[in-house]
Amino acid sequence: MCLFQSLLRTLMKLKTTGKLKLFQSHLSQVCPECLHSLPEDPSVLDMHPECTERGQEDPEALYIVEKMLETCGIEGSLKITLHILRNMKKKDVTDPLERDEQHNEFKERAQQALKTHLKKRFECIFEVLAKQGHQTLLNEIYTELYITEGGSRGVNDEHEIRQIEIAWKKQTTHETAIICNDIFKPSPGQEKPIRTVLTKGIAGIGKTVSVQKFILDWADGKANQDIDFIFTLPFRDLNLKKKKEREFSLMELLQQYYPQLKEIKSFEGDEVKVVFIFDGLDECRLPLDFQSNEICCDITESSSLDVLLTNLIKGNLLPSALLWITSRPAAANQIPPECVHQVTEVRGFNDPQKEEYFRKRIIDRNKASKIISHIKSSRSLYIMCHIPVFCWISATVLETMLGKVGNRKMPKTLTEMYTHFLLIQTNVKNEKYHGTNETTPKKMSASNTEIILKLGQLALLQLERGNLIFYEEDLRESGIDVSEASVYSGVCTEIFKEECGLDQEKVYCFVHLSIQEYLAALFVFHSCVNENRNVLRAEESKPRSDRVQLSELHRTAVDQALESKNGHLDLFLRFLLGLSLDSIQTLLGGILTQTGSRSESIEKTVLYIKERIKKESSAERTINLFHCLNELNDNSLVEEIKKFQRSGILSNEKLEPHQCSALAFVLLMSEKILDEFDLKTYKTSAAGHQRLLPVLGNCRKAILNSCDLTEKSCEIVASALQSSNSPLRDLDLSYNNLGDSGVELLCAGLMSPNCKLQRLDLSHNNLGDSGVKLLCAALMSPNCKLQTLG
Repeated sequence: MCLFQSLLRTLMKLKTTGKLKLFQSHLSQVCPECLHSLPEDPSVLDMHPECTERGQEDPEALYIVEKMLETCGIEGSLKITLHILRNMKKKDVTDPLERDEQHNEFKERAQQALKTHLKKRFECIFEVLAKQGHQTLLNEIYTELYITEGGSRGVNDEHEIRQIEIAWKKQTTHETAIICNDIFKPSPGQEKPIRTVLTKGIAGIGKTVSVQKFILDWADGKANQDIDFIFTLPFRDLNLKKKKEREFSLMELLQQYYPQLKEIKSFEGDEVKVVFIFDGLDECRLPLDFQSNEICCDITESSSLDVLLTNLIKGNLLPSALLWITSRPAAANQIPPECVHQVTEVRGFNDPQKEEYFRKRIIDRNKASKIISHIKSSRSLYIMCHIPVFCWISATVLETMLGKVGNRKMPKTLTEMYTHFLLIQTNVKNEKYHGTNETTPKKMSASNTEIILKLGQLALLQLERGNLIFYEEDLRESGIDVSEASVYSGVCTEIFKEECGLDQEKVYCFVHLSIQEYLAALFVFHSCVNENRNVLRAEESKPRSDRVQLSELHRTAVDQALESKNGHLDLFLRFLLGLSLDSIQTLLGGILTQTGSRSESIEKTVLYIKERIKKESSAERTINLFHCLNELNDNSLVEEIKKFQRSGILSNEKLEPHQCSALAFVLLMSEKILDEFDLKTYKTSAAGHQRLLPVLGNCRKAILNSCDLTEKSCEIVASALQSSNSPLRDLDLSYNNLGDSGVELLCAGLMSPNCKLQRLDLSHNNLGDSGVKLLCAALMSPNCKLQTLG
């Protein structure tokens, strides 16, 4: 009887909490015979004699207890009841308090497991090295990057190295610098909260490391502890999911990548703060069709990966979630502007941060000081050190060379630096895998020639396609056996990486775009001098009887680089030409066949480049040609201009157009921004004036009045106005007869979100009605910052 009362009290409690029906449902599955005669109408039970006698108990609960005891006996009824109660507690918590308590328990457990997982995954800066036992902890070496708020949403088509050469001079007091942990914090006075941040920056500038630091500080409990969960979903991993072409829900996707979430059913509602990080938009191979994709609002609803991502970014899925998307500049426009609440730009290291990095990276203070001094002695190297990856390459090379006995010529050009880096990495492999320390370049390189050249073939093919991330089919296309890919990444540990994605599938990449460009150039050069092939020409991909001249290969490469609208072959060209020097070929003796001096071919190439400088109309391509001459150790045009500058007769000399290009190069590469640039100061032709116009990108005030500017000149001026790095604030274009067509071009510049121009003089330019209308429309643009119009 005691057990009867105990069972009855239990069911009465279930009745008061609304769970008795749930108990009946489980009982009908476990013991259907216990309920086979239960009336459909509960009111009938009120007539049950037991109810009349007892008066206090609920008739439905009482009836169930009696039927259970009648059917299963005392012991059986107890076992069934305990089994059902346990099952209900696990799966069917309907009491709000119990449900919240269980939810919080699951959330805390999943959060701690996720933090542990992320800390282990991101605490080392180079995962490949960590596998080999050479861990470099991120927190020991991390140097805060220069990140600015309010970057442009436009697309910059210049080669990324050129963007750095311009951007290093633009770090002004007017810009708002932010640290990565504050990426979602609104600026003072900003009313609307920030949901989606788009962070732009060139390859190797530090976007991924910033993400890594953000996640690690959260996992360590150092920052952003109001966030419950952070999920990083790199596009290189999502590409692998796309290939499987199956549908899944957002919740399923997260649980596949993060098994720590297996007990969590949903993140919907405002009580859970979630951050999604999508790193590497430029690596995305999904269509991201924001216009046509169907709407999806339920995180448990299955859809294609593309639909899930576009709806998450648009805010249809988890509107309360925060999103951080990183991208190289050229791919940033894949996200509609209305979906982005803040744009930031990673500028890499400013000058003090460069020194801080080297002093953290190089333990020996004396060595660190020598390295900093050497870097500062070469303008091109110092500018490149705004890129953290290049700082790492330089530190690796220069620290190794300072540790060698005897006098060694320290690298001063990009090609020299990257060649030494390649040799150092192959030597590291020899020490690790073969226990040898081969110091003879010929021996050291010969053992790795096949691997390096196959990587070079892969680099060239994917460079032409614009790919930085590769998959198994890409490797097979370049003759790399996928089963041996780990050998390739082992040989060139810090050049070519094999990574396991979030779901353990493999992806491959070079550690930086510039290394890919260097190896592509090495493959092309080797094909010419060792195999008599000009692989840049499709019709000459097979060996031919007559000898392919090196100068012929150079001409092909120069022409192709000049034809590129966005300069994507600029750095490749510089490397290809730099590899032609005898000093570089001596270093690469095991890879390249030494067939005597190539000085005659180099002389022909120098002459050809100078001819192209005279004819080339694109200022950006011309500037790269001067860099090419520098790689070939020919600075005659630049030295001639510098001599004029030192003598003070520059303004009195009649300058040829190519001399104007050299002057523009000198002024653009100078350390300081010009306060004022007056085009009339220089005596030259209209073509010469046009060559000087790129200097607008390095001055605060430009005086271009009475210079007979052409429509092409207006294109260059407009380009300067649209550059995200231009310091130009004051522009005088009076007395030029620009006409309506010229004004139309200028208006495009004025309406650019990058344009910071404050004062503009357009007086005496013969504007017609259409020109005035265009100008009025430009002035009405919300992007126009103009304060004074003449």
